[in-house]
Amino acid sequence: MFNTTFIGLGVAGNFAGHLEQAGEAADFAQVKTEEAVQPKAIFPFYVPSQQLNENERFLSVYPLSHDRLQFPQNADNLQIEPEIALICEIQYDKTSQKVTALLPTYFAAYNDCSIRRPNARKICEKKNWGADSKGLSANWLALDSFDSGSNIDDYRIACFHKRDDKLTEYGIDSPAVGYSYFHQKLLRWIVDKMNHQPDQDPMNNIANLLKLANYPTKAVMSIGATRYTEFGEKNFLQVGDTSLVVVYNGKKYSHSQIVQMAEQACFADDISALVQKVV
Repeated sequence: MFNTTFIGLGVAGNFAGHLEQAGEAADFAQVKTEEAVQPKAIFPFYVPSQQLNENERFLSVYPLSHDRLQFPQNADNLQIEPEIALICEIQYDKTSQKVTALLPTYFAAYNDCSIRRPNARKICEKKNWGADSKGLSANWLALDSFDSGSNIDDYRIACFHKRDDKLTEYGIDSPAVGYSYFHQKLLRWIVDKMNHQPDQDPMNNIANLLKLANYPTKAVMSIGATRYTEFGEKNFLQVGDTSLVVVYNGKKYSHSQIVQMAEQACFADDISALVQKVV
């Protein structure tokens, strides 16, 4: 189900407190929002195009993996970012080529694994350092809709870190409906950013990237990382570690059941789990 023709985009600042914990709040100090809880921006992590300029060319390398994370050569402050990703269809106006709709069809566990670079020019510079630098579960869960009351509303996001057979909670187990922007409100906001976000401060001009990618009709859209536990905030990944992001139905499974599955790295078929070994 992985496809290198999809464009990869992410939402920054869609879970209260995450940017502060990640030391990234200052990056968005100049970004104006209409609401205090509004996400800050969207960013590219993969653009299927050979037409990118020199500063953006790294985004043309396909970064997604469902089982491994390639440790970067030029950084050691690597953190898991547990998220839900939406697999979406993109619709365009045939005349203007502006995005008219984003239609989610599946959702899955996602790891927006990031390098903490305080002096990065763009947020995307922390997001893609080559093949296997991101994570998307191979188990996509079908959406019945993305309106309030749809099946995704029952799901939760858990995150764990394993080193030397010791499992530790890395992210705070959080409900999907805990996102600041969700459902159609989130989609309307993303569509607006896809059409109008400027190339300014930490942001990229997404409309230009869509054009350079010849207007892709599919997107992997990561919608924001949850908050860290105290351990997750202060501990970084090392080679040999295992990262686990788990998206599960909170009405069907308890958190303790998810912990037991994480200990064995073996999950039920109706759970979207992403287990990545750091290499």
